[in-house]
Amino acid sequence: MADELVITVAPCGAETVRAHNPAVPYTPAEIAAEARRAFDAGARMVHVHARWDDGTPTQDAGRYRETVAAIRDAAPELIVQVSTGGAVGMSPAERLGSLEAAPDMASLTCGSVNFGKGVFENPAPLMLEFARAQLAAGVRPELEIFDLGHLDNAAWLIAKAPLDGPQHYDLVLGVPGGAAGTPRNVVALADRLPPGSTWSATGIGRSHLAVVTTAIACGGHVRLGFEDQVELAPGRLARSNAELVERVVRLAELAGRTVATPARARELLRLPARSA
Repeated sequence: MADELVITVAPCGAETVRAHNPAVPYTPAEIAAEARRAFDAGARMVHVHARWDDGTPTQDAGRYRETVAAIRDAAPELIVQVSTGGAVGMSPAERLGSLEAAPDMASLTCGSVNFGKGVFENPAPLMLEFARAQLAAGVRPELEIFDLGHLDNAAWLIAKAPLDGPQHYDLVLGVPGGAAGTPRNVVALADRLPPGSTWSATGIGRSHLAVVTTAIACGGHVRLGFEDQVELAPGRLARSNAELVERVVRLAELAGRTVATPARARELLRLPARSA
């Protein structure tokens, strides 16, 4: 069990809009400013979805380069992880555009899942294509797990790609159509990870606190932000992503966990030291 906690902030996602919370960032400058505030509050990695100025989600390579550059200018010590999930309905080629931004890590979803009213399609050939594209780009994957069977898909992918050494996983729980965001599901999935793995957990919507609190207690890491939860309490919108980070820092302190330094976060996630 790691004493130090790595907090990932997901500032906007692809689905959350200002009708949900007026503070959701869209432009590269807005996303970078949120990332900086979250870093100051204790976040050590940022999970990036790019948006056009009107909030439309995009995997456009140029927009990702612009967004990632703005984040690195604002918070150079943050680990940058881009999404290859994009939004439901995007083509595989479109989704891979984010790798052009030269991130440290990228999400790699390990199976298809019902996603609200749509289907997030990730068949085995696409998973393998994405894994090999990330390897070719020198980007470390984060294996995203939305349901129990995704762990078996991940084991197949690790062997087939192949992906060397212990991997990092994110347990994304509470998506309508995926595994529910309950403490029991966090424990059940975490207990099935290969020895030496690192992992974080994400609770969507009202499952947020139950999931992140369980992950902290079990020695995992956490992801949070407006992509996953826009409220600080029922009926009380968070004013910024940083406000959500600050609450998790307080929970970690109560559980005897300390927030990892930027350098230690890279060590824990098996990433090279940041270049000067």
